[in-house]
Amino acid sequence: MATYSTSKSAAWSLSNGLRNELAAQGTQVVSVHVGYMEPDMASHVPGDKTSPDDVARQTLAAVEAGEPEVLADATARQVKQGFVGNPPAYAAAR
Repeated sequence: MATYSTSKSAAWSLSNGLRNELAAQGTQVVSVHVGYMEPDMASHVPGDKTSPDDVARQTLAAVEAGEPEVLADATARQVKQGFVGNPPAYAAAR
């Protein structure tokens, strides 16, 4: 799980960096974050999964609205909120 989470974190950071670098030329960068979607990769994970169609709808709406990111499900919103918690969610419990 740590390497999977690391790759998602890197993608989030890359999106933020590209958004800042490309803003001056008018390039819109919209990052899309989702906890688990319905495809086979997450079939072993219990709980609700977001449909790819729903993620696509949210993404198109964000592009049209000029939004910087899509937090497509409750898991993505919880992760984002955890970045600003005190202590942050990624800190090991002591």
